[in-house]
Amino acid sequence: MRYWTIYIALCCSITILGADWWPLPMDSTDTQQDSLTYQVALSATIGTGQYNAFWMQSNQWGCASLAANSGTLHLGIAKESTRPYRWYDYDIALEVYGVLHSPLSQHLSIEWSRFPMSQWRNGMVAVHKACAHVRLYIIDIAAGIMPIDDGMNTPLSSGSLLLSHNAPSMPTIRIGIDRWTAIPGSFGYAEIKGGLVHAWLNDNVYMHGCKLHYKYIGLRLGGRLPINISYDFHHAAQWGGYLSNGVDLGNKSVDFWHTILAKSGGSSYNEYFNAQGNHLGSQQITLTTKGSNWEVCAYWQNLLDDNFAFIGTGHNLPDGRWGITFTQSKWSYINRLTMEYVGTTDQTGPWHDQDAIIYAGHDNYYCNGIYKQGWNYYCRTLGTPLITSPIYNEDGYLQTKNNRIKAWHIGIGGDIEGFKYYCMGTYIQNYGRYSDKAYWYNMQNYNLALLLDIRKTIPKVWGLEFGLRIAADIGTQWKNQVSTMFTITKKGILTTYK
Repeated sequence: MRYWTIYIALCCSITILGADWWPLPMDSTDTQQDSLTYQVALSATIGTGQYNAFWMQSNQWGCASLAANSGTLHLGIAKESTRPYRWYDYDIALEVYGVLHSPLSQHLSIEWSRFPMSQWRNGMVAVHKACAHVRLYIIDIAAGIMPIDDGMNTPLSSGSLLLSHNAPSMPTIRIGIDRWTAIPGSFGYAEIKGGLVHAWLNDNVYMHGCKLHYKYIGLRLGGRLPINISYDFHHAAQWGGYLSNGVDLGNKSVDFWHTILAKSGGSSYNEYFNAQGNHLGSQQITLTTKGSNWEVCAYWQNLLDDNFAFIGTGHNLPDGRWGITFTQSKWSYINRLTMEYVGTTDQTGPWHDQDAIIYAGHDNYYCNGIYKQGWNYYCRTLGTPLITSPIYNEDGYLQTKNNRIKAWHIGIGGDIEGFKYYCMGTYIQNYGRYSDKAYWYNMQNYNLALLLDIRKTIPKVWGLEFGLRIAADIGTQWKNQVSTMFTITKKGILTTYK
């Protein structure tokens, strides 16, 4: 871990210096034009239950209300990157949204009142994006308020175990190689990507000034061959900040480097026996095979909690996300199919440090004794939404109460005569936490979450896109409930320039 920064910098330098294979920049005859686009979306959601149905508001970057009945206005302007093979390109985006919803009266406990968004009982206004991204040769640099995605979220998937699309955006600085880039001398058959991210977790739950460190690196073999295999490793950590009693959790430059290198902070508050901060990670192996108009991708993702010394040892291998995705372009009616299984019940066993030799066991995913908000942001899990977010805790408890699950997921998407659709179904069995003995041997509850999304653009009606979403929950977790959302979206070009 301590050589990560040097390694990524070295890879970038070698790639730039020896990359004679990289396409030359386009010359002055390039006539490509850029456009500043806009989007306005108005939606209304009505539901029959206590909450908005699970897939109606999960994996939506925190932009959807938990309340059963709500209305949302989404406004955005953007300039996208259009020149992938030039030395320089950029994109910018500004997106804001406002939500009006029915009160969530069950979230009025003393502890919930510490959550800063509680003042918006009947609505809120928030920024989803206010950011800029620049690509210099193969190096990507971005800054602003933006979503954080670990790249392991395929369309129609249930969401990555480490960084999904479930939590709201946050202030972020990012630098790296975002696209698969050939390693010099490999003739395009070996590719790398990687990056460093620094972000601010400004929800201020239990503490103030908490920060997020995230880095990743990936290696892919195969290139132009019909079969590719890749390995991705991701490391993330919550660090710094101040407890409510004023205790400093380490906010100096030396603490930053301890976090990057996953070194001990030297005190009980700084995770002396582990590493400074709350550390999580993931590793994913992906096997892809493709033909002229189809592609099959199989993947396995494993979640790591705190101790990275056990990578590859088998301590945590029973847990993970197994998935397969099939895409094809020949027949539009069904052009994508995704199936996944997610299991987190092992957690390296129920006991921690039972032999005083191996510091493992009872990993307690998304929970931490010092960073009590755990792996959550604005009470939504940063990882898979299948692990229940604290926003559902009716007692106002702001930590993860259920992190042992078994889930089966399927997603299907396509286009039927101009009607674009996708549907998903997920069955989740919940087993609470190891620390909650009442749920140790007995299943706590279950839920079947269903979703159907249909969209149609009608050029004769000012080019408006009309959308209908129907979602339902069936089971003992949130009882039986149905939610329906109607959406009208207008997209267009504000100006075009070279």
